[in-house]
Amino acid sequence: MQTTIEPRHRLEAPARADRVRLCQERDLYLRLLGLGAEQEIEPLLEQVLALSVELTGARQGYLELWGAEREESQPAFWIGHDCSGDDVDAIRSAISRGIIAEALATGETVATTCAMHDPRFRRRDSVQLQRIQAVLCAPIGGDPSLGVVYLRGCDGAGPFPPEARERVELFARHVAPLVDLLLLRRRRRAGVDPTQGVREQLRLAGIVGRSPALASALQQAALVAPLDVHVLLTGESGTGKSQLARVIHENGPRAGQPFVEVNCAALPERLLENELFGCEPGAHSTAQRAVSGKLAAAEHGTLLLDEVAELSITAQAKVLQLLQSRIYYPLGGFEPVRADVRVIAATNVDLEEAVRERRFREDLFYRLQVLPIRLPALAERREDVAELARHLCGGASERHGLPRLEISPNTLRAIEMAEWPGNVRQLGHALEAAVIRACGEAARRLERHHVFPDTERSMEHSNQYLTFQEATRCFQRELLLRTLDQTGWNVAETARRLDLARSHVYNLIRAFGFQRANGTASPEA
Repeated sequence: MQTTIEPRHRLEAPARADRVRLCQERDLYLRLLGLGAEQEIEPLLEQVLALSVELTGARQGYLELWGAEREESQPAFWIGHDCSGDDVDAIRSAISRGIIAEALATGETVATTCAMHDPRFRRRDSVQLQRIQAVLCAPIGGDPSLGVVYLRGCDGAGPFPPEARERVELFARHVAPLVDLLLLRRRRRAGVDPTQGVREQLRLAGIVGRSPALASALQQAALVAPLDVHVLLTGESGTGKSQLARVIHENGPRAGQPFVEVNCAALPERLLENELFGCEPGAHSTAQRAVSGKLAAAEHGTLLLDEVAELSITAQAKVLQLLQSRIYYPLGGFEPVRADVRVIAATNVDLEEAVRERRFREDLFYRLQVLPIRLPALAERREDVAELARHLCGGASERHGLPRLEISPNTLRAIEMAEWPGNVRQLGHALEAAVIRACGEAARRLERHHVFPDTERSMEHSNQYLTFQEATRCFQRELLLRTLDQTGWNVAETARRLDLARSHVYNLIRAFGFQRANGTASPEA
């Protein structure tokens, strides 16, 4: 049996490729760190577009930014790569609005070898008139997209390679939180409060925020609150549906009467019906006497059916009868009971899909769907995060009898840029735990490690999936710490190797809470 020995240069080629890839990844993160220092939106967008062109080798670049709401007829910002105002207008007239519209609508990158021959775009006049061939159009952010980076190669140059698409997609996702944050700062400086009008109409105790997305939900609540009609509240878990239901009740004709909440997901089917409708003696094995249900407790007031999609089909039929005729039957009862209640239903489930899957009655869906109000996710109202964080932090201190703590600026920025899939509920729990940790350390203010204790761990030792922000932070932390160790904590040399200003290195050392063995960092060799 012969043994084949590969030439050494063949064995080393994959290792060299890995080193090149790692260096490119490091350089990208370093450039992102530099972008994070920008305080204004215009220079940030210019650098984003220039780097996108550099990463992909595009011949022409254009970027437009709408913001999450996209309520205006044209983007808030648009720039072309390395060109004057007239040149930008020429580029705008030459791009395909259809390609950009698709990227914005789907939140996915549009890539085509030749737009003139692509069935999706070849019928568009702009594509044929400008003879548009290779295009890469990447959305900035996810759903909703904040804007797009639109890149074109020269005629006859062929398609963008797969690695170009990967780079621009990665970069566009990375810069989205920075873009979003600077947009929020600009709106704050403008002093615009879209909720002011509705706050003058309604009593909104505990409702924190001034974002357009929140204002839209509150305006709909203002419309339905004075009407004695049933309401359906939808939105992700943790967005505040129960709180808005109480606002509707307290600003409606039944204010001052009972407000009763039933969590339809918290009890088994038989117990739920017992809890909701009450029961007669002997209705089931434990029914020794007549029991009044939550419907009776809510008489003349409002009944909130939270997680209404979790009702069994049998219970759904009884709720439908209640909405249609305002009567119900207690378990084991044969005499109808008339109910004078307003019903508000809430769910984080797509009820239309549940109807298609026959998990939810179609007639009940249409009965509830008359006046739906959707609560925005926290990702749609990022301008509210800072105010919410301060409010929740103060509330946690008060509940536990702890000293009130300020949130450090760096921590507040991290909170604003973090993902909160559990929305306000998750943010509240994180800050409550942070307040307890901080007070346990006798800290004077909330720092990052109080709010994000797990992100200080190395990615290698993490047994969880990390969010993008957490992964980026871990990469930055490891790179900086490794370079500091290699240079013997010589900040000047560290800054040179990482191509950063010394002041920025000091800021990062403080942000990550690094300390040398002797507690100091050397500015020079």
